[in-house]
Amino acid sequence: MWTTLFSGTALCLVLLSQAVETRACDSGDSQQSPTPTPTPPGSSNQVFTARDGARFRVDTVTSDLEIPWSLAFTPDGRLFVTERPGRVRIVNLTSFTSEVALTLGGVFAQGEAGLLGITLDPGFAQNRFVYLYYSATSGGRAVNRIERYREVGGRLGEPAAILDGIPAATIHDGGRLKFGPDGLVYATAGDANNTSLSQDVSSLAGKLLRITSTGSSATGNRFGSPVFTFGHRNPQGFDWHPATGDLWASEHGANGNDEINVIQSGLNYGWPNIQGATTASGMEAPIVFYPSAIAPSGMSFYRGQQILQFANNLFVATLRGTHLLRLTIDGRRVATQERLLDGTFGRLRDVVSGPDGHLYFTTNNRDGRGNPMAGDDKVLRIVPAP
Repeated sequence: MWTTLFSGTALCLVLLSQAVETRACDSGDSQQSPTPTPTPPGSSNQVFTARDGARFRVDTVTSDLEIPWSLAFTPDGRLFVTERPGRVRIVNLTSFTSEVALTLGGVFAQGEAGLLGITLDPGFAQNRFVYLYYSATSGGRAVNRIERYREVGGRLGEPAAILDGIPAATIHDGGRLKFGPDGLVYATAGDANNTSLSQDVSSLAGKLLRITSTGSSATGNRFGSPVFTFGHRNPQGFDWHPATGDLWASEHGANGNDEINVIQSGLNYGWPNIQGATTASGMEAPIVFYPSAIAPSGMSFYRGQQILQFANNLFVATLRGTHLLRLTIDGRRVATQERLLDGTFGRLRDVVSGPDGHLYFTTNNRDGRGNPMAGDDKVLRIVPAP
């Protein structure tokens, strides 16, 4: 069961890759946080060209981060970055420097668990509310929780628990957190390495959750609980199509069979009963799946005007795949797919469309499964090239 708290207020389109992310992180994680390196944009001279002729560069925004997991922009253009060991950094995109806004105590940062998602209240300019999704221990067991903070002067304080008791484990913690166009909070929760929980609608594991900003179950949720959809294994990314409003999501499969889904309220997405090309009555098949694993993580529709060919395209950061997956969408169908930056920057964790019209993404080569390069981990951005 869940606990809500509030204080103070069947076509398969195949991309080649290897095996899915299915084990806890090994001992490659760093024990100390490095000092992020300010790197002004314009440092990259290499030009990449997409299939449709779109030309772009990739510039480094900041480097020497420790497993950056999620990105969120403020209305004034600052960039919030979570680091899985338990830090929130705020990046100044004018000076390209960052400062620690919060260091969480008691974070359960083992394997895939830790400080994961971040999102800002739609009224952030007035209330300064920031929401975090992170792993902790409670009563001798691991849990994931959503907490709200207030940002004042570049620091986060006034913690208030919003939703607690989401099952956690060293793998399959979900963790993405966003406000929807309806003003409600959406969060992905993995099955916490217990496949039976995904079909159990009394559990918060293996679900897409939808709650109010104060932690109450959203009106219209099928089960009168925070559960919005169920039958998920380890969903890590989602976003709404700018034109249609459809909610798209990415999900890690087992031994491949990673998925891209269109999410509809109350529906069952099948895990562990079906995956890949398998179908069953009352369960939703993916829009597209990948038999060879790419390990899709954060995703974002491009809302900028800097690269016109990218308009309304869906971008997915892939971990095992080590590429930025670009999908063009026709209704609820994937029309085309393309692997950008294939193998160039290693494991990619999140991607967001910035208010300046650029596309921002993070590397995750220091998460125990990658091969760190100089300056890893980084926040990078795609900018147009002549």
